[in-house]
Amino acid sequence: MSSLTQATTAKAAGFRMPAEWEPHARCWMQWPYRTDFLWPHLEKTQAAYARVAKAIRRFEPVTMVVCEQSLADAQALCGGDIDYFVAPLDDSWARDSGPTFVKCADELAASVFQFNAWGGQYQQCRNDAALGHRIAEALSIRTFSANIFLEGGALAVDGEGTIITSEQCILNANRNPGLTKPEAERILCDALGGEKVLWVPGDAEDCETDGHIDALVCFVKPGVVLCAVGTEALPERRRCLEENWKALASATDAQGRHLQLVAIEEAFEAESTSDIYCRSYVNFYIANGGIVFPSFSTATDEAAQDIVRKLFPDRTLVPVDATDIAPGGGGVHCITQQQPA
Repeated sequence: MSSLTQATTAKAAGFRMPAEWEPHARCWMQWPYRTDFLWPHLEKTQAAYARVAKAIRRFEPVTMVVCEQSLADAQALCGGDIDYFVAPLDDSWARDSGPTFVKCADELAASVFQFNAWGGQYQQCRNDAALGHRIAEALSIRTFSANIFLEGGALAVDGEGTIITSEQCILNANRNPGLTKPEAERILCDALGGEKVLWVPGDAEDCETDGHIDALVCFVKPGVVLCAVGTEALPERRRCLEENWKALASATDAQGRHLQLVAIEEAFEAESTSDIYCRSYVNFYIANGGIVFPSFSTATDEAAQDIVRKLFPDRTLVPVDATDIAPGGGGVHCITQQQPA
């Protein structure tokens, strides 16, 4: 743990988590290397990670965290324009196990949550649980340890005090048994510099992440939330996503605004290649001047891209094939973590 770790909370020290559309210094990713049940089609997955890294590098620097034994493979696929940080890893979801960066004026710090591999889904997670502090120490920045088990994919913020999360994930007994909503809200606000937490039910079909927000909804600007919605062709899925919509439709944010909700259908035509396949178009990365957007090579891609282009008219949308990331239960957003400028 960094010697700069402080006993106070990020909020008490004046820090907040910036919105994802605020300027970045770089993007962090984690290189997949395991050939067991985590990534059974490793070569295809590595190629997909390399595509995402190169797309983001068009707009901002990228640092790939990589195990020493995989460094040569990562360099061969990603190239010399990507930076590399050698560290022991278990898995490759930077959004979930990497540090959550916070800022106070021009000072950068990291809020580090407790990590138990998505509620104990996997036994091997010691290296990933230590990664947030390891990166913070390498950057020589302060760390704030939050006494709650969760992953970064469970959170969405607007940079103005509002946090969205899901009951299914945060209040799950496999992470935080006995934790109440008021207790969770205090911890989240302390860790992220927030003022108000908005709750959605989650995703009844998601048995991998237990309803991570970044496959369901995301802020696209203060007061505006992009929401995944279902199709009449899949009525059960449609009803599930409607519950999240209803929870936000009646909500106000930390500034007292009623939220404007924008609908975007999931890639329901995408061929599932696993039981946890992620079809979400909400799961994209906002880069400096760009949007790196998941593509599934289906007829739904174009309509989804049009929606997001209109929401971000000043950014260049770059579609990236996500079909070899989605089988792991996540997407482009899940494998990235922005470091604020």
